[in-house]
Amino acid sequence: MYITCLDVEGVLVPEIWIAFAEASGIPELKRTTRDEPDYDKLMNWRLGILKEHGLGLKEIQETIAKIDPLPGAKEFLDELRSFSQVILISDTFTQFATPLMEKLGRPTLFCNSLEVAENGEITGFKMRCEKSKLTTVKALQSMGCETIASGDSYNDLGMIQASKAGFLFRSTEQIRADHPEIPAYEEYDELLAAIREAMK
Repeated sequence: MYITCLDVEGVLVPEIWIAFAEASGIPELKRTTRDEPDYDKLMNWRLGILKEHGLGLKEIQETIAKIDPLPGAKEFLDELRSFSQVILISDTFTQFATPLMEKLGRPTLFCNSLEVAENGEITGFKMRCEKSKLTTVKALQSMGCETIASGDSYNDLGMIQASKAGFLFRSTEQIRADHPEIPAYEEYDELLAAIREAMK
């Protein structure tokens, strides 16, 4: 049995933090896992900036409500789900992702959760498990499933490299240059074709 594991931000929906950086006028928040491989360090830094500016969950959710999936993402996901089981594995949080999942047809999503105070301040975050993407792929494999994985950032490399087939999608020049062994695609139809081929 094949399960295709996909990253979410940058692959199916725009980067939430970049959208919020633009909406809030705080350019520092544009930093993502494409720039910072250490997710804990990145998130703690983001929470510090939010606190400094007095921003909380409500403001971020207002931005998310205006975000749509990337052009062609829902059609790609619908087509992929017609011939493969699919799990979205993201380092985002349920409080951010839920409205976007509605727009994608409610696919299965494994992600993390935020700790939010009564006043809406984001006080911390709870990761589902250590190295959640790689850990999830290995757990699926331990149950007898073959995995195919795709993502765009440093935190996707573990699951891509551990899978039967793995692909970079709309990644950075730096990540592509560092990992020339991983096929890299820019268009959904190319990625669909590669996944179909891997399942033969």
